[in-house]
Amino acid sequence: MNKLYIGNLSPSVTAEDLKTLFGERKLPLAGQVLLKSGYAFVDFPDQNWAIKAIESLSGKVELHGKVIEVDYSVPKKLRSRKIQIRNIPPHLQWEVLDGLLAEYGTVENVEQVNTDTETAVVNVTYATKEQAKVAIEKLTGHQFEEYSFRVSYILDVDAVPPSPAPRSRRGGRQSRDQGAPQPSFSGSTGASRYKQHDFPLRMLVPTQFVGAIIGKEGLTIKNVTKQTQSKVDIHRKENAGAAEKPISIHSTAEGCSSACCMILEIMQKEADETKAADEIPLKILAHNSLVGRLIGKEGRNLKKIEQDTGTKITISSLQDLTIYNPERTITVKGSIGACCKAEVEIMKKLREGYENDIAAINQQTNLIPGLNVNALGIFSTGLSVLPPASGPRGAAMATTTGYSPFLSHSSYLSGLYGIPPANAVTHQHSQAPEQEVVYLFIPTQAVGALIGKKGQHIKQLARFAGASIKIAPAEGPEASERMVIITGPPEAQFKAQGRIFGKLKEENFFSPKEEVKLEAHIKVPSSAAGRVIGKGGKTVNELQNLTSAEVIVPRDQTPDENDEVFVKIIGHFFASQTAQRKIREIVQQVRQQEQKHQQ
Repeated sequence: MNKLYIGNLSPSVTAEDLKTLFGERKLPLAGQVLLKSGYAFVDFPDQNWAIKAIESLSGKVELHGKVIEVDYSVPKKLRSRKIQIRNIPPHLQWEVLDGLLAEYGTVENVEQVNTDTETAVVNVTYATKEQAKVAIEKLTGHQFEEYSFRVSYILDVDAVPPSPAPRSRRGGRQSRDQGAPQPSFSGSTGASRYKQHDFPLRMLVPTQFVGAIIGKEGLTIKNVTKQTQSKVDIHRKENAGAAEKPISIHSTAEGCSSACCMILEIMQKEADETKAADEIPLKILAHNSLVGRLIGKEGRNLKKIEQDTGTKITISSLQDLTIYNPERTITVKGSIGACCKAEVEIMKKLREGYENDIAAINQQTNLIPGLNVNALGIFSTGLSVLPPASGPRGAAMATTTGYSPFLSHSSYLSGLYGIPPANAVTHQHSQAPEQEVVYLFIPTQAVGALIGKKGQHIKQLARFAGASIKIAPAEGPEASERMVIITGPPEAQFKAQGRIFGKLKEENFFSPKEEVKLEAHIKVPSSAAGRVIGKGGKTVNELQNLTSAEVIVPRDQTPDENDEVFVKIIGHFFASQTAQRKIREIVQQVRQQEQKHQQ
């Protein structure tokens, strides 16, 4: 995807003219200039340089009396569902962008591209070629504040059947246009043992120690990978000028811990020799959606790790989360041995949280007919994208898993933590899903944040989810909660409720140590209420054990005009969703039995 088309060239322009232009702009070419009549093609080393060339030259540079055009070189047969959007404001809320993209069709994938530009760049995959075409037409030149979006087609290799791979006597090399992985300092020993779906340890290290970690001709890092049977990626080219660089370590839990300790020892030795610092802290990067479970109720988990390991642990503020940085930094201070012990316990908690989330998501895909988890974007604090498992900090890297970062603060759920759940597939159903109504209760003080300025946020949320979202009047001046009425099919419910849970966490209506738990009410036919409860309360108890939600069917209710009663569900997002789906399954079974009886 790094081949560019240079158009609107004067007949007098030569290949040397173009090479001189790129040289003056310090844009390195990865091959020769292919000059045609009135246009040319050039290759760049990676997507970042390609984007720089487009942004700095297209429509801005005159060559032999004509202003040149620069864009991706994409053959017509490969112009399909994939587009790139550039010049996005870095402060733009992810859910605002999600809502905007959803106006033009079903978004299957969104990847944030790491660049050195001040504005953000994303690659978007729509469900159909027609939707992508409309999006390009509508989004090109779209104004947001003083920023004007720039949009291009990018290669969609899925648009045509793959051609047979050519035979080669030697190990072949992928072409740049096929997204060959960029080189990184990694040891090859043992790397192939680890699947794409691992959960890496991500560290931050001072930039001044990166050279020591790599070593002369890469010997030091090769030794680390060999001894620990791990793959280590040092993202040294990212965030130019930053004081710290991210490192991703892929291995078993033991391999990651061993590699981490060796890197800490290398940095401490370098610090002692250069007198750069007295003590080097361990810094671990983790997605915010996992951090609450690491901290534990009232901070108990963190306190126990500190006490057991003799370390001091702090976690970066929620306010540090940005479009480029959806991770929190866990800083551990103590001796190298103490930090290594703490790393084992911290990563154990983070892995448990990740595995629980994957299990919950897999369960959701089975419970909700037609659920496309790839396009939700609701699994974390409210930014719209989850970090890649192995990419640079805050950047989604193209992987063979098809990780789609935009859709967390949460959303390429084929990319929850950069790792696709096994069952995350889109199901096709011919019948239109049934409309459901859920009554969700939120803190009264959170109503303004949910509505947004002039109702902008709640409108965007409704459009994104495909649901009707209304806030009921307060029951009284002292009411501590307000009722949000959400109407829509199962997938819309999942998306809308998930975003609301995330928004409350993002806006700090719950402390970092608290898990967001809300009360939801759903209506069921009075004839089904007994089945939800079960004999001696057996069914409702099983529901609570299965879902971890509190499920209450008040016994003193009077059925409404539709002969329905309320069921109350209290719990965190996944618990509440699972309970809602299970209860609706019971109701559906009751209805089917009643229909058979009538026949």
